[in-house]
Amino acid sequence: MLSCQNIYYRYSRRAPWVLEDFSHDFAPGIHLIKGYSGCGKSTLLRILGGYLKQQKGKVNVDGYRKNNTKFKKQDLGFVFQQLNLLPLASVRRNLHLAASLAGVSRQTRNENVDKYLNRLGLQDFKKRLPKSMSGGQQQRATIARALIKEPKVLLLDEPTSGLDDLNTEVIIKVLKEFVDDGNRVAIICTHDSRLDPLADDILDFNRFLPMEGHLETLA
Repeated sequence: MLSCQNIYYRYSRRAPWVLEDFSHDFAPGIHLIKGYSGCGKSTLLRILGGYLKQQKGKVNVDGYRKNNTKFKKQDLGFVFQQLNLLPLASVRRNLHLAASLAGVSRQTRNENVDKYLNRLGLQDFKKRLPKSMSGGQQQRATIARALIKEPKVLLLDEPTSGLDDLNTEVIIKVLKEFVDDGNRVAIICTHDSRLDPLADDILDFNRFLPMEGHLETLA
């Protein structure tokens, strides 16, 4: 469904490559991208979503010529580390606006808003402004906003960072249900080992560390 071929990326001409000749296929299911800070996890996620342009290589999305504006509007859900909820809009209004911008019909929009508010335990908070909610509640609202158009591809950058076990369990359950409901891909950048049992595939960027080979030799 989503693949990248021979991807190269660096942030300036003289900087080292963050991604160098990187290729991977992401089949339907849940994929974890793990690794040390600065190893390129978030960079790869933004390239897959079309928010960064690689210097070389291709990103292929089934049904699209590339990861273009139409793909981002209709079939991509993205959860950034920065929550970016509209501060002066209620949770429910945040979800409705996201669905409306994606072209979701009014009936489906209403159904999906209620469905994901319920699934993420946010029905009692639907009229709240983001600033009046806890960090875990805001994170769940952000995930609901990404799911509201029921995209084919869902990209999440550290969605459970700093969250307690209860909030994390709610998010795990919803992500599993979402992928199981259809032919969908979820790709999660994370340091959180609590997500490991959720994964159909784990891509470990730590294997590119020079220290890894040294430690294996010592062992």
